[in-house]
Amino acid sequence: MEEQSVHPSAYGLILSLAWYAQRPWKTSDARLVLEDGSIWRAKSFGVSGTQVGEVVFNTSLTGYQEILTDPSYAGQFVLMTNPHIGNTGVNTDDEESRCCFLASLIIRNLSIWCTFTSICFNTSNWRCSETLDDVNTRAITRRLRQDGSLIGVLSTEESKTDEDLLEIARRWKIVGVDLISGVSCDAPYEWTNKTDLEWEFQKNQSFGENLHVVAYDFGIKHNILRCLASYGCKITVVPSNWPASETLKMKPDGVLFSNGPGDPSAVPHAVETVKVIIGNVPVFGICMGHQLIGQALGGKTFKMKFGHHGGNHPVCDLRSGRVDISAQVRMSGAIST
Repeated sequence: MEEQSVHPSAYGLILSLAWYAQRPWKTSDARLVLEDGSIWRAKSFGVSGTQVGEVVFNTSLTGYQEILTDPSYAGQFVLMTNPHIGNTGVNTDDEESRCCFLASLIIRNLSIWCTFTSICFNTSNWRCSETLDDVNTRAITRRLRQDGSLIGVLSTEESKTDEDLLEIARRWKIVGVDLISGVSCDAPYEWTNKTDLEWEFQKNQSFGENLHVVAYDFGIKHNILRCLASYGCKITVVPSNWPASETLKMKPDGVLFSNGPGDPSAVPHAVETVKVIIGNVPVFGICMGHQLIGQALGGKTFKMKFGHHGGNHPVCDLRSGRVDISAQVRMSGAIST
């Protein structure tokens, strides 16, 4: 019998057809109850149970795997405004951390089609505390835009009444809660992996060659570390509670205070660490780290109405007037006093 060849672009389709036949996840009836009293009924395709978190929306058209594995979303339900999620499956290259940290993923429609020519797994392999689809995400987004982020409870448990879930939502608070201790590493480690050359914008550049950077892990994303490694830096990642005195003993060329979840005012120990290091070593911060630097210098942070979550946020350079489109994940702002 003549062997039939398969075009590489068909591999993803074949895998998808196999998954479609198997449907590797089970759905169950679920309710999303928001603290404003609204109730949204849909289907859960993740684990069963009851979970509470802050509901925010993300405007990215793709990148859901990075969102699922971004530690900055710990304690939050992420609602995707793009109605189709799962089109490209997930893969081993796009993970931003060691596991899924967000509390729930809320989507309009779960796609089981995957057309990657590389190895591709289904999104159901990534387990949040809860995952919800077949819900009116546009209506919820409009409500969040109007009223601000809301605490929500997602449940598949029929024994709990709507009133029970509403009470849980109204009792739970995210402000004042230390979330970085739950996502940080436990011990220092060295990072050496670089950005793949096909994704590297500054090829063959070694801006940071031989520079030692100590990175505080408040929920750091792998891509940040890959970028630093691509510039030639030696990187030591340390836990969020790592003493400043131990960092200074390493005599680094710079210290990075990373992104992370939750309320920056809820981690005064991190602010104290920043205070000790500032002035002794050059520092830079991203997201949570930037806000901690602001507090260490006497500023204050405040909770934004619904935050910035997505890959299409414009930022204007006031000196040149140039506008760049940025990816952002933040719920707090910083002001000087």
